[in-house]
Amino acid sequence: MATTPAPTLTPERRAFLAKQRATTLGFDAAGVTGLGPLPHGDALDRWLEHGMAAGMDYMHRQAARRRDPGAIEPRATRAVVVTKHYLTPDVAPAPGRGRVAKYARGRDYHAALRRPLADLARYLVTLGPPGTLARPYVDAGPVPERELAQRAGIGWIGKNTMLIDPRRGSYSFIAAILTNLDIATDLPFAADRCGTCRACLDACPTGAFPQERVLDARQCISYWTIEHRGDFPPHVPAMLGDWVFGCDVCQDVCPWNERFAEPPTDQMLAADPSLGSIDLRELAATPDEEIATRFKGTALMRAGAAGLRRNARVILDAAHDGRRRPSSPS
Repeated sequence: MATTPAPTLTPERRAFLAKQRATTLGFDAAGVTGLGPLPHGDALDRWLEHGMAAGMDYMHRQAARRRDPGAIEPRATRAVVVTKHYLTPDVAPAPGRGRVAKYARGRDYHAALRRPLADLARYLVTLGPPGTLARPYVDAGPVPERELAQRAGIGWIGKNTMLIDPRRGSYSFIAAILTNLDIATDLPFAADRCGTCRACLDACPTGAFPQERVLDARQCISYWTIEHRGDFPPHVPAMLGDWVFGCDVCQDVCPWNERFAEPPTDQMLAADPSLGSIDLRELAATPDEEIATRFKGTALMRAGAAGLRRNARVILDAAHDGRRRPSSPS
Protein backbone atom coordinates (compact mmCIF):
# COMPACT_ATOMS: atom_id res chain seq x y z
CA MET A 1 0.00 0.00 0.00
CA ALA A 2 1.43 3.37 -1.03
CA THR A 3 1.98 5.89 1.76
CA THR A 4 2.80 9.56 1.85
CA PRO A 5 6.58 10.06 1.77
CA ALA A 6 7.77 10.00 5.36
CA PRO A 7 9.41 13.47 5.47
CA THR A 8 6.06 15.16 4.69
CA LEU A 9 4.14 13.44 7.51
CA THR A 10 3.26 15.48 10.55
CA PRO A 11 3.70 13.96 14.03
CA GLU A 12 -0.09 13.81 14.33
CA ARG A 13 -0.43 11.98 11.02
CA ARG A 14 2.23 9.48 12.06
CA ALA A 15 0.35 8.78 15.29
CA PHE A 16 -2.88 8.24 13.37
CA LEU A 17 -1.25 5.86 10.90
CA ALA A 18 0.58 3.96 13.65
CA LYS A 19 -2.64 3.38 15.62
CA GLN A 20 -4.49 2.41 12.46
CA ARG A 21 -1.83 -0.17 11.64
CA ALA A 22 -1.89 -1.48 15.22
CA THR A 23 -5.62 -2.11 14.89
CA THR A 24 -5.11 -3.84 11.54
CA LEU A 25 -2.51 -6.11 13.16
CA GLY A 26 -4.99 -7.21 15.81
CA PHE A 27 -4.17 -5.01 18.80
CA ASP A 28 -7.09 -3.68 20.82
CA ALA A 29 -5.69 -0.34 21.97
CA ALA A 30 -2.71 1.82 21.13
CA GLY A 31 -1.23 5.03 22.46
CA VAL A 32 1.97 7.05 22.40
CA THR A 33 3.92 8.61 25.25
CA GLY A 34 7.20 10.39 25.66
CA LEU A 35 10.07 8.74 27.49
CA GLY A 36 11.75 10.04 30.60
CA PRO A 37 11.88 9.43 34.34
CA LEU A 38 8.68 8.09 35.86
CA PRO A 39 6.99 10.48 38.29
CA HIS A 40 6.85 7.86 41.04
CA GLY A 41 10.29 6.30 40.70
CA ASP A 42 10.87 6.73 44.42
CA ALA A 43 7.99 4.32 45.07
CA LEU A 44 9.94 1.60 43.24
CA ASP A 45 12.94 2.30 45.45
CA ARG A 46 10.85 1.96 48.62
CA TRP A 47 9.25 -1.24 47.31
CA LEU A 48 12.66 -2.77 46.71
CA GLU A 49 14.08 -1.53 50.02
CA HIS A 50 11.23 -3.20 51.91
CA GLY A 51 11.99 -6.55 50.25
CA MET A 52 8.69 -6.72 48.38
CA ALA A 53 10.38 -8.03 45.22
CA ALA A 54 11.00 -11.28 47.14
CA GLY A 55 13.49 -13.37 45.16
CA MET A 56 13.18 -11.41 41.90
CA ASP A 57 16.75 -10.14 41.96
CA TYR A 58 16.43 -8.85 38.41
CA MET A 59 14.13 -6.12 39.72
CA HIS A 60 17.05 -4.71 41.70
CA ARG A 61 19.44 -4.99 38.75
CA GLN A 62 16.99 -3.23 36.45
CA ALA A 63 15.84 -0.56 38.91
CA ALA A 64 17.56 2.41 37.27
CA ARG A 65 16.09 1.64 33.86
CA ARG A 66 12.66 0.93 35.31
CA ARG A 67 12.70 4.37 36.93
CA ASP A 68 13.72 5.96 33.62
CA PRO A 69 12.63 3.93 30.57
CA GLY A 70 14.48 6.40 28.37
CA ALA A 71 17.70 4.82 29.63
CA ILE A 72 16.74 1.46 28.09
CA GLU A 73 17.37 2.79 24.60
CA PRO A 74 19.09 6.19 24.85
CA ARG A 75 18.24 7.14 21.25
CA ALA A 76 14.52 6.63 21.82
CA THR A 77 12.23 9.53 22.68
CA ARG A 78 8.81 7.87 22.41
CA ALA A 79 7.04 4.65 23.33
CA VAL A 80 4.24 3.31 21.17
CA VAL A 81 2.21 1.13 23.54
CA VAL A 82 -0.31 -1.52 22.47
CA THR A 83 -2.55 -3.95 24.33
CA LYS A 84 -4.24 -7.23 23.51
CA HIS A 85 -7.28 -8.45 25.46
CA TYR A 86 -7.34 -12.09 26.61
CA LEU A 87 -10.31 -12.54 28.99
CA THR A 88 -11.41 -16.19 28.98
CA PRO A 89 -14.29 -18.03 30.71
CA ASP A 90 -13.48 -19.05 34.25
CA VAL A 91 -13.15 -22.63 35.43
CA ALA A 92 -14.94 -23.74 38.59
CA PRO A 93 -12.71 -25.33 41.24
CA ALA A 94 -12.81 -29.12 41.25
CA PRO A 95 -11.36 -31.61 43.75
CA GLY A 96 -7.93 -32.84 42.80
CA ARG A 97 -7.40 -30.22 40.12
CA GLY A 98 -5.22 -27.12 40.12
CA ARG A 99 -6.31 -23.86 38.57
CA VAL A 100 -4.28 -21.93 36.02
CA ALA A 101 -4.26 -18.15 35.61
CA LYS A 102 -6.21 -17.02 32.56
CA TYR A 103 -3.23 -15.55 30.76
CA ALA A 104 -1.51 -18.95 30.60
CA ARG A 105 -4.43 -20.95 29.18
CA GLY A 106 -3.54 -20.41 25.55
CA ARG A 107 -0.57 -19.74 23.33
CA ASP A 108 2.32 -18.04 25.10
CA TYR A 109 1.66 -14.33 24.68
CA HIS A 110 5.35 -13.62 24.09
CA ALA A 111 5.20 -15.71 20.92
CA ALA A 112 1.69 -14.64 19.93
CA LEU A 113 2.46 -10.93 20.05
CA ARG A 114 6.05 -11.01 18.80
CA ARG A 115 5.27 -11.09 15.08
CA PRO A 116 2.52 -8.43 14.97
CA LEU A 117 4.61 -6.18 17.22
CA ALA A 118 7.63 -6.63 14.95
CA ASP A 119 5.42 -5.82 11.95
CA LEU A 120 4.28 -2.64 13.68
CA ALA A 121 7.87 -1.70 14.48
CA ARG A 122 8.87 -2.13 10.84
CA TYR A 123 5.94 0.03 9.82
CA LEU A 124 7.03 2.80 12.20
CA VAL A 125 10.43 2.82 10.52
CA THR A 126 8.74 3.54 7.17
CA LEU A 127 7.04 6.59 8.69
CA GLY A 128 10.33 8.29 9.53
CA PRO A 129 13.53 9.35 7.84
CA PRO A 130 16.52 7.03 7.38
CA GLY A 131 17.94 5.99 10.72
CA THR A 132 14.56 5.74 12.42
CA LEU A 133 14.73 3.36 15.38
CA ALA A 134 11.84 1.13 16.46
CA ARG A 135 12.68 -1.55 19.02
CA PRO A 136 9.83 -3.88 20.14
CA TYR A 137 9.44 -5.30 23.65
CA VAL A 138 6.94 -8.00 24.67
CA ASP A 139 7.23 -8.25 28.46
CA ALA A 140 10.99 -8.42 28.05
CA GLY A 141 13.66 -6.33 29.69
CA PRO A 142 13.04 -3.55 32.19
CA VAL A 143 10.23 -1.80 30.29
CA PRO A 144 7.58 -0.55 32.78
CA GLU A 145 4.68 -1.43 30.49
CA ARG A 146 1.80 -0.54 32.80
CA GLU A 147 3.14 2.90 33.61
CA LEU A 148 3.83 3.61 29.94
CA ALA A 149 0.32 2.47 28.99
CA GLN A 150 -1.18 4.83 31.56
CA ARG A 151 0.94 7.68 30.25
CA ALA A 152 -0.15 6.79 26.71
CA GLY A 153 -3.81 7.22 27.67
CA ILE A 154 -4.89 3.57 27.50
CA GLY A 155 -6.06 3.16 31.09
CA TRP A 156 -5.25 3.74 34.75
CA ILE A 157 -3.35 1.72 37.34
CA GLY A 158 -5.87 -0.01 39.61
CA LYS A 159 -5.55 -0.64 43.31
CA ASN A 160 -4.42 -4.18 42.42
CA THR A 161 -1.49 -2.65 40.45
CA MET A 162 -2.97 -3.79 37.12
CA LEU A 163 -3.63 -1.55 34.12
CA ILE A 164 -7.40 -1.15 33.73
CA ASP A 165 -8.77 -0.20 30.31
CA PRO A 166 -12.29 1.23 30.81
CA ARG A 167 -13.55 -0.67 27.75
CA ARG A 168 -11.83 -3.99 28.39
CA GLY A 169 -10.91 -4.28 32.04
CA SER A 170 -7.50 -5.53 33.16
CA TYR A 171 -7.15 -8.82 31.30
CA SER A 172 -4.82 -7.45 28.62
CA PHE A 173 -1.24 -8.03 27.59
CA ILE A 174 0.87 -4.93 27.12
CA ALA A 175 3.72 -4.47 24.66
CA ALA A 176 5.76 -1.44 23.66
CA ILE A 177 7.98 -0.16 20.88
CA LEU A 178 10.71 2.32 21.84
CA THR A 179 11.40 4.70 18.97
CA ASN A 180 13.02 7.97 18.00
CA LEU A 181 10.24 8.66 15.50
CA ASP A 182 8.80 12.18 15.73
CA ILE A 183 5.26 11.07 16.58
CA ALA A 184 2.54 12.90 18.50
CA THR A 185 1.92 11.76 22.06
CA ASP A 186 -1.38 11.13 23.82
CA LEU A 187 -2.58 12.67 27.06
CA PRO A 188 -2.08 10.42 30.09
CA PHE A 189 -5.13 8.68 31.51
CA ALA A 190 -5.46 10.96 34.51
CA ALA A 191 -8.67 9.68 36.11
CA ASP A 192 -8.69 7.10 38.89
CA ARG A 193 -11.90 5.19 38.26
CA CYS A 194 -11.46 2.77 41.14
CA GLY A 195 -13.18 5.27 43.41
CA THR A 196 -13.84 3.87 46.87
CA CYS A 197 -13.93 0.25 45.65
CA ARG A 198 -11.77 -2.17 47.64
CA ALA A 199 -12.90 -5.43 46.05
CA CYS A 200 -9.43 -6.51 44.93
CA LEU A 201 -7.75 -5.57 48.20
CA ASP A 202 -10.32 -7.33 50.35
CA ALA A 203 -10.56 -10.46 48.17
CA CYS A 204 -6.84 -11.25 48.03
CA PRO A 205 -6.65 -14.58 49.88
CA THR A 206 -3.15 -13.96 51.20
CA GLY A 207 -3.24 -10.24 52.01
CA ALA A 208 -0.65 -9.41 49.37
CA PHE A 209 -1.64 -5.73 49.20
CA PRO A 210 -0.30 -3.84 52.24
CA GLN A 211 -1.83 -0.71 50.74
CA GLU A 212 -3.47 0.44 47.53
CA ARG A 213 -1.31 -0.07 44.45
CA VAL A 214 1.43 -1.84 46.39
CA LEU A 215 1.90 -5.59 45.89
CA ASP A 216 4.12 -7.55 48.26
CA ALA A 217 5.41 -10.46 46.19
CA ARG A 218 6.28 -12.34 49.37
CA GLN A 219 2.55 -12.82 49.95
CA CYS A 220 1.52 -13.32 46.31
CA ILE A 221 0.44 -16.72 44.99
CA SER A 222 1.55 -15.80 41.47
CA TYR A 223 5.09 -15.09 42.65
CA TRP A 224 5.43 -18.37 44.52
CA THR A 225 3.93 -20.59 41.82
CA ILE A 226 5.67 -18.95 38.85
CA GLU A 227 8.81 -17.03 39.80
CA HIS A 228 10.15 -18.85 42.87
CA ARG A 229 12.75 -21.56 42.25
CA GLY A 230 13.43 -24.44 44.59
CA ASP A 231 11.54 -25.59 47.66
CA PHE A 232 8.94 -23.43 49.35
CA PRO A 233 9.39 -21.96 52.83
CA PRO A 234 7.18 -23.81 55.36
CA HIS A 235 4.42 -21.17 55.40
CA VAL A 236 3.83 -21.08 51.64
CA PRO A 237 2.00 -24.35 50.80
CA ALA A 238 -1.02 -23.37 52.87
CA MET A 239 -1.27 -20.10 50.91
CA LEU A 240 -1.74 -21.61 47.49
CA GLY A 241 -5.26 -22.97 47.71
CA ASP A 242 -5.82 -24.79 44.42
CA TRP A 243 -3.74 -22.44 42.25
CA VAL A 244 -1.08 -24.48 40.48
CA PHE A 245 0.07 -21.58 38.26
CA GLY A 246 -0.62 -17.94 38.99
CA CYS A 247 -3.73 -16.41 40.55
CA ASP A 248 -6.57 -14.26 39.18
CA VAL A 249 -8.51 -13.40 42.34
CA CYS A 250 -7.73 -9.67 42.44
CA GLN A 251 -8.79 -9.36 38.79
CA ASP A 252 -11.79 -11.66 38.90
CA VAL A 253 -13.51 -9.52 41.56
CA CYS A 254 -12.84 -6.21 39.81
CA PRO A 255 -16.11 -4.60 38.63
CA TRP A 256 -14.42 -3.50 35.43
CA ASN A 257 -13.86 -7.16 34.58
CA GLU A 258 -17.19 -8.42 35.93
CA ARG A 259 -19.49 -6.00 34.13
CA PHE A 260 -17.77 -3.67 31.72
CA ALA A 261 -15.08 -5.58 29.85
CA GLU A 262 -15.65 -6.35 26.19
CA PRO A 263 -15.02 -9.96 25.07
CA PRO A 264 -11.99 -10.67 22.83
CA THR A 265 -12.66 -10.10 19.15
CA ASP A 266 -10.41 -12.74 17.61
CA GLN A 267 -8.66 -16.03 18.26
CA MET A 268 -5.05 -14.82 18.49
CA LEU A 269 -4.94 -15.79 22.15
CA ALA A 270 -7.81 -18.27 22.29
CA ALA A 271 -7.75 -20.39 25.43
CA ASP A 272 -7.31 -24.16 25.47
CA PRO A 273 -10.15 -25.48 27.68
CA SER A 274 -7.91 -28.30 28.91
CA LEU A 275 -5.55 -25.77 30.50
CA GLY A 276 -8.15 -24.13 32.73
CA SER A 277 -7.43 -26.69 35.41
CA ILE A 278 -4.93 -29.53 35.64
CA ASP A 279 -5.09 -32.92 37.34
CA LEU A 280 -2.70 -32.49 40.25
CA ARG A 281 -1.83 -36.14 40.87
CA GLU A 282 -1.09 -36.68 37.22
CA LEU A 283 1.07 -33.54 37.04
CA ALA A 284 2.96 -34.43 40.23
CA ALA A 285 3.99 -37.76 38.68
CA THR A 286 4.81 -36.52 35.17
CA PRO A 287 8.48 -36.50 34.06
CA ASP A 288 10.14 -33.32 32.81
CA GLU A 289 10.09 -34.35 29.16
CA GLU A 290 6.36 -35.06 29.15
CA ILE A 291 5.58 -31.78 30.93
CA ALA A 292 7.68 -29.88 28.41
CA THR A 293 5.89 -31.59 25.53
CA ARG A 294 2.41 -31.13 26.98
CA PHE A 295 2.81 -27.43 27.78
CA LYS A 296 5.13 -26.45 24.94
CA GLY A 297 4.26 -23.03 23.55
CA THR A 298 2.37 -21.89 26.66
CA ALA A 299 3.36 -19.51 29.45
CA LEU A 300 3.10 -22.43 31.89
CA MET A 301 6.68 -23.28 31.06
CA ARG A 302 7.78 -20.07 32.78
CA ALA A 303 7.60 -22.09 36.01
CA GLY A 304 9.54 -24.95 34.44
CA ALA A 305 8.71 -28.63 34.69
CA ALA A 306 10.20 -28.90 38.17
CA GLY A 307 8.24 -25.88 39.37
CA LEU A 308 4.92 -27.16 38.05
CA ARG A 309 5.49 -30.58 39.59
CA ARG A 310 6.50 -28.98 42.90
CA ASN A 311 3.34 -26.84 42.91
CA ALA A 312 1.13 -29.86 42.31
CA ARG A 313 2.79 -31.87 45.06
CA VAL A 314 2.61 -29.18 47.74
CA ILE A 315 -1.05 -28.44 46.98
CA LEU A 316 -1.88 -32.12 47.32
CA ASP A 317 0.15 -32.44 50.52
CA ALA A 318 -1.42 -29.33 52.05
CA ALA A 319 -4.91 -30.62 51.26
CA HIS A 320 -4.09 -34.01 52.77
CA ASP A 321 -2.73 -32.41 55.93
CA GLY A 322 -5.65 -30.00 56.22
CA ARG A 323 -3.35 -26.98 55.86
CA ARG A 324 -4.70 -25.65 52.58
CA ARG A 325 -6.82 -22.54 52.70
CA PRO A 326 -10.28 -22.85 51.11
CA SER A 327 -10.55 -22.34 47.37
CA SER A 328 -11.35 -18.79 46.33
CA PRO A 329 -14.75 -18.30 44.73
CA SER A 330 -14.64 -18.42 40.96
